[in-house]
Amino acid sequence: MSDFPFLLVMIAVPAVGAAVVAALPKGRDLVARQVALGLSLVVLLLAVLATVAFDTGGDRFQLTTSFSWIPDFGTEFALGVDGIALVMLLLIGVLVPVVIGAAWRDEYPGRSTKAFFAWLLLLEAMMVGVFVATDVFLFYVFFEAMLVPMYFLIGSFGGPRRQYAAVKFFLYSLVGGLVMLAAVIGLYVVSNSELGEGTFAFDALREIEIDPGVQKLLFLGFFVAFAIKAPLVPFHTWLPDSGSEAPIGGAVLLVGVLDKVGTFGFLRYCLPLFPDASRFFAPFVLVLAVVGILYAALLAMGQSDMKRLVSYTSISHFGFIALGIFAFTTEAATGAVLYMVNHGIATGLLFLIVGMLIARGGSRLIGDYGGVAAKAPLLAGAFLVAGLASLALPGTNSFVSEFLVLIGSFPSQPVFTILATIGIILAALYILLMYQRTMHGPPRGVLLQEAPEHPLPAGGGATALATAPARPALRVLDLDRRELAVVTPLIALIIVFGVYPQPLLDLIEPAVAATMSDIGAGAAVEPGSGGTD
Repeated sequence: MSDFPFLLVMIAVPAVGAAVVAALPKGRDLVARQVALGLSLVVLLLAVLATVAFDTGGDRFQLTTSFSWIPDFGTEFALGVDGIALVMLLLIGVLVPVVIGAAWRDEYPGRSTKAFFAWLLLLEAMMVGVFVATDVFLFYVFFEAMLVPMYFLIGSFGGPRRQYAAVKFFLYSLVGGLVMLAAVIGLYVVSNSELGEGTFAFDALREIEIDPGVQKLLFLGFFVAFAIKAPLVPFHTWLPDSGSEAPIGGAVLLVGVLDKVGTFGFLRYCLPLFPDASRFFAPFVLVLAVVGILYAALLAMGQSDMKRLVSYTSISHFGFIALGIFAFTTEAATGAVLYMVNHGIATGLLFLIVGMLIARGGSRLIGDYGGVAAKAPLLAGAFLVAGLASLALPGTNSFVSEFLVLIGSFPSQPVFTILATIGIILAALYILLMYQRTMHGPPRGVLLQEAPEHPLPAGGGATALATAPARPALRVLDLDRRELAVVTPLIALIIVFGVYPQPLLDLIEPAVAATMSDIGAGAAVEPGSGGTD
């Protein structure tokens, strides 16, 4: 079974499916939904089968597929996965069907519903490609290509300021990508001078001894692109706008998967290819990580817009991931990768629940809700689970990853680790305050108004509410069977991985250990030793 081209098929299935959905005749929206859901479940099945075929004690990169692409440039269409990439494929496989199920009844007046699902499938193909590419140039192509479907998801199906948010997202990411392109070209020139022929193959580039000064320049080229994508403060300002204006499905994939490309890039490319530069710039990155944890948490506490608040929480969480990566211990980096997966699950669920609440009330403002739990106990319960997972309560999946990051970082970076723990306290404040203000207390705001005839799309906003037909009825209806089917898998994963994360750790740890070996790092070290042996 390991000879089957799992990775190539996982890219091809949603890419071809996107073309099929886009070509459907007008008015076949139900067929578009069914095709999109069916193909996304095929990708999930392939991800599970790939995991079964993966040997944790085998080669670093497995399930490989490679064929010549641009021979004159030494470029191959080369695919492969290690444990880090594999868990991200599983995350994509879970989140995309969930997003499609959540958007099943959404309507976008004046816009094509089938186009929405076609862009989702194309985005899935690009996301898979960026995690499985083992050729640096191919990685760059997927890195840039995935901007296109997300741009249209935000710009065509988002909130009132969707065009501004889409352009800002695209420009930030494009600038970062262009800086990385310069570094990719530089890497090719270095390989040509060292090997006698240029190459973009990751394994070949990893073996090259690059001058420390050149390493620093190339590292910065990759780092800027990944820091924007992650995002790290001060490269973060596009995310609150994009997260708040994107349709809920797009927002889930944006913070759940796309942003992980940045932290994945740190591990896959920055550390192994530029080990000396990584150690040189590590203190700088750690400062940005801790500043991001605290600064974004404080900003989240001051938000009145629920979608914007959740976006800021993600920036804070990414600071923990960066801390774990640049602490240069296997334990901390393993926790960082696990955090990438668990954040996608927990924050994805939180965004979905927020979207369901907005769909019922037509407002993104926290102050427009109150007493929802009395009228929608299932929705409130799912909201509570998502919130507790986001603040890393013991017993939830995020706690394990956050604990590993902190305990693995403390021996080598005690000051940064202690400062980062303040973010845990702030997380409890902004999550619990949002939950208390919306779910408890006397009914207020939109709950005291008349309800629309049908629930609104999650991205509909107040404008859609104002134009909806009204009837005297209970404004907040509880979760229906479709919505329960959407949120139940994520709730189950939060609980299962909170109690037993070992299957994920078994996949992640060997790949992280290999990456730490590339830079001469490993187990936790004593303070002052710089994180390396």
